[in-house]
Amino acid sequence: MPFVTQTAAGVRDQLRIFGRDYDTPDGTCIRDYIHVVDLADAHVQSLKWMQEQKRPSVDVFNVGTGNGFSVQQVIDTFEEVSGINLPYDYADRRPGDVPSIYADARKANEVLGWSARFSMADALRDAWNWEQRFRADQSLG
Repeated sequence: MPFVTQTAAGVRDQLRIFGRDYDTPDGTCIRDYIHVVDLADAHVQSLKWMQEQKRPSVDVFNVGTGNGFSVQQVIDTFEEVSGINLPYDYADRRPGDVPSIYADARKANEVLGWSARFSMADALRDAWNWEQRFRADQSLG
């Protein structure tokens, strides 16, 4: 996500997509992207859960939307929400990349009462707004 917004801001010349021949609908990797506010909320909910336990307890929770988005879908969605066409090219696959991976957040939902609330479009819009403010603040200081 930062590479997308940095490319839009001109910090990067272009975005590189690693692989376009994966066994996915558009050939690019599929990942579970989560809004930073949803991630922060998951942390807060897990801390509350820990405090509610009768004795110190540790557990593992996957957080995510439970939906995968391809790299190409992320780019296309960013272009829709921002109105900016991103320059990008394709590169060879990176060693170890899997075609598709996304979270099963059912346990977080059942135990913590947490689920992601924001969409991919929300995450990209908010990341772009943050990037613009960050770049503006950098130019002032």
